[in-house]
Amino acid sequence: MVDTIRAFIAFELPERITSQIRGVQESIKGYKFKIKWVQPKNIHLTLKFLGNIPPSDTEKIGDAIIAAVREFKPISLSVKGIGVFPDLKRPRVLWVGITGAKNALTGLYQTLEENLETIGFPKDSRPFKGHLTLGRIKGRIDSKRLVYAMEEFIDFESETFEANKIILFQSEQTPSGVVYFKLASVKL
Repeated sequence: MVDTIRAFIAFELPERITSQIRGVQESIKGYKFKIKWVQPKNIHLTLKFLGNIPPSDTEKIGDAIIAAVREFKPISLSVKGIGVFPDLKRPRVLWVGITGAKNALTGLYQTLEENLETIGFPKDSRPFKGHLTLGRIKGRIDSKRLVYAMEEFIDFESETFEANKIILFQSEQTPSGVVYFKLASVKL
């Protein structure tokens, strides 16, 4: 019997957007950096990482999501730009950004955070920065070469898409990589 499951809340991306992101990944792969790439099908816009939770919590998390989306309509977004966390001196995560109705996205995030806090999930200490993780950088990397690789995508922008369904995912590590299972899905 499983004591806990690893869970997070996110928007899934349309295939046409992940296809455009795959193009960015493929281009940067040519530089042979030590990066553990996220499979395009697993790229999503995370709203809240919950960590390891009891499976019995999924129903109340689903209720918190339902309550959060009541006052929101689908959010029009696009993928724009490229960057790293925490900074270029010691990059650990390579990402593409989000643009569009960012105020609505932030409002939804804040409402979700408040609802989850009432059921025992503490608010994140860092401000929300909507992004899509392309890969995790392993070890040291030549920052100048990385900047050079990223320059090609500074003006990258995908077509617009609607973020219209929030999903509670379970994340499971398998020998062939991470697999995500949908536990709940709520439309805006």
